Amino acid sequence: MLPALLPRIANGDKTAVRECIARYGGLVWSLARRLSPNDAEDAVQDIFVDLWKSASRFDPQAGTEVTFIATIARRRLIDRRRKVRRDPRTEALSDHLPSEGQMPAEVGAEANFAARAVSQLRPEQRQVLVLTTCHGLTHEEVAAATGMPLGTVKAHARRGLMVVRDALGLGDPSAPAQRTEGWT
Repeated sequence: MLPALLPRIANGDKTAVRECIARYGGLVWSLARRLSPNDAEDAVQDIFVDLWKSASRFDPQAGTEVTFIATIARRRLIDRRRKVRRDPRTEALSDHLPSEGQMPAEVGAEANFAARAVSQLRPEQRQVLVLTTCHGLTHEEVAAATGMPLGTVKAHARRGLMVVRDALGLGDPSAPAQRTEGWT
């Protein structure tokens, strides 16, 4: 059995930090590649910084050093994943629209009109509509990603759609769908 490195790290031994990285780097790297593949290198660095800060909490009576390190790594990776899910990246609606040359002129005009209608929404309504329509998230997923209550997400979606429908001249959203001239 190898001698424990974490107590030495807790006492400020700089060579123990290098030895810890050499000994457990492969383990931490494999966990990061599996649980955080898009930013594994940053995750590994954060994990080792956290291990350096929390080395004094290691208790050899409670478990092995490898278990302690794997547990810290796994928890930090799960925290990173949750943070990414909480902070969805929103994109401008114009990023999802084809360029003028790729569609008939009347469709382009209608799309521009719709984009202007969406731009009139409150930021929360716009965020909910972009996440549901462009990214395909359910109301529950939007609530989890944004931290908004589910009822608030549903209200933003409904009210936002009502504003867009009114701006587009499509009438009462609770009424049965009607064909409007020029729209297919």
